[in-house]
Amino acid sequence: MAETPSNRAFIPLAIAVLTVSDTRVLADDKSGDTLAARITQAGHRLADRDIVPDEVVSIREKIEGWIHDPAIDVIITTGGTGFTGRDVTPEAIEPLFEKRMDGFSAVFHRISYDKIGTSTLQSRATAGVAAATYIFVLPGSPGACRDAWDGILASQLDYRHRPCNFVEIMPRLDEHLRRGASIGA
Repeated sequence: MAETPSNRAFIPLAIAVLTVSDTRVLADDKSGDTLAARITQAGHRLADRDIVPDEVVSIREKIEGWIHDPAIDVIITTGGTGFTGRDVTPEAIEPLFEKRMDGFSAVFHRISYDKIGTSTLQSRATAGVAAATYIFVLPGSPGACRDAWDGILASQLDYRHRPCNFVEIMPRLDEHLRRGASIGA
């Protein structure tokens, strides 16, 4: 069984939160508030927070800026993962992935199924790595954000979590770029 022992020091991460919505502003962004609160309560730093409309270009521009910002380790988006015509967050972000994290969606849906049953099928939650930055694409409901954080992200973004976690492999996320540079040198 996985555990979080105390013999390893916690490593705080810089996490950016992006809400994708045509109707929300910071004052009524409950999903973004849920994530921001959990991030800071866990001891991480909220590196940035923004809201963009449900438009591929707007979403992609913001994510591209953040993945190339060395001060951001992780990006979490909320909203735009459904099936309506305006739900385009996966389409905007997935082309940026160097590696998909297929297991994230599977675990998210298992957790979600326990809470909302087959309604979990209406989410296209996904995750991946781009430019050595983790990106997690969550549904727009506060409950889904809470479930993803509490059930997956809180432990995987904690260096103390065993047997393994995302933090301990962060230094190697871009090794293919460094190896390629040394081969061509």
